[in-house]
Amino acid sequence: MDTQTPITKTPMSEGLTSLIGALLTMLGPVSLALYTPAMPALAEAFETSDAAIKMSLSLFFGGFAFAMLVSGPLSDAIGRKRAVLIFMVIYLIGSLACALAPNVNFLLAGRLVQGIGASVGLTVGRAIVRDQFTGEPAARIMNMIGIMLTVGPAIAPTIGGLILAVSGWYAIFLAMVAFGVFMMSLVLMLMSETITPDPGKAEPRALAVAYASIISSPRFMAASMVIASSVGTLYALASILPFVLIKVAGMTPSEYGIGMLMQTGLYFSGSVVFRLSLRWFSSERLVLVGLFFIGCAATAMAVSTEVLPVSYLSVMLPVGCFAFGIAFVMPYMTNAALLPFPDIAGSASAMMGFMQMGSGLLTGAIAAALGSPVLALQIVVPSMGLIAILSYVWLAFAQRHVPQAAILNSGEETVPLNIRE
Repeated sequence: MDTQTPITKTPMSEGLTSLIGALLTMLGPVSLALYTPAMPALAEAFETSDAAIKMSLSLFFGGFAFAMLVSGPLSDAIGRKRAVLIFMVIYLIGSLACALAPNVNFLLAGRLVQGIGASVGLTVGRAIVRDQFTGEPAARIMNMIGIMLTVGPAIAPTIGGLILAVSGWYAIFLAMVAFGVFMMSLVLMLMSETITPDPGKAEPRALAVAYASIISSPRFMAASMVIASSVGTLYALASILPFVLIKVAGMTPSEYGIGMLMQTGLYFSGSVVFRLSLRWFSSERLVLVGLFFIGCAATAMAVSTEVLPVSYLSVMLPVGCFAFGIAFVMPYMTNAALLPFPDIAGSASAMMGFMQMGSGLLTGAIAAALGSPVLALQIVVPSMGLIAILSYVWLAFAQRHVPQAAILNSGEETVPLNIRE
């Protein structure tokens, strides 16, 4: 029998939390992917190599990933809303620097600053959900956030390709400035504070204790690894697909941007099916459906790139199948990772995001080291799919074999995540 979730008053409604959380979460992926169609054009404009332009992705990843370890705890210490506003100012400075870049070094510095500023979106976007909701209400919100987390980088190249065709590469960064101003206005007008700030949580000793508690939790690490290896694959693909589809398959930047709608459409379809399926199945049970599609996609990518000519369909059908599977995985896994840490949800969300973006950074670096973007597809996607499946096995083992006393001593909540209203 399902347990009824108690109704409690929260600072923001489920709908408003979904809206703000989704848009905040979208900030980083959009900033990452919006300019990917312009990467070959940027190499020509600055008379530099493809490797130098790829470095701008790595710097964004690095700034984003490491800054999350600061923005998350800072949001626990000074409040979610204030932390968002501080980091959004940093994001705007980086975006303007990119738009006005006179040379590639200035562009690289601007992307690093952008990544630092954008880090607050992913950490606070998830933390405000954990601050207010658990069970299936949280799963529904995470479903919406998951949509934006994948729709963001998928639809951004389409928009970026159109902007590039009309106005040039600098206009793409001006669009990021506009989006940043919009987000700051939305936060100022509609976002409520969801926690009682505690400055002591930003002290070095408290921070060390918090992170030690987080990374020592098998439940957190296993769930976060599932997310890191699945969503991180899409981030890695942002640095691989432009060179595969534009330079190898012969697509134009505009065609590439529009073609990425397959990834968006299949993820959106998966999210709709997931939401409808919650009427009959728990979010936990639906994870297996997602992992099935991820496994099929990983296998298909390894086979299609080996035996078929490189084309739009031979590449994007497996990518779309992978994205479809992620829609079923994200909601439960995010809640599973954050549930044990109600008092330091910002720090836990930061560590989860660090692992997620770190996987994108690592796999992007591996792809760059391999040299051939097609070879990178053959290695990265199958490997990450396998890691996602093995991490879920680890999570299932951890949940079944951790003694109840150990859970209680660690402070983890034992409320099941498959509660339905």
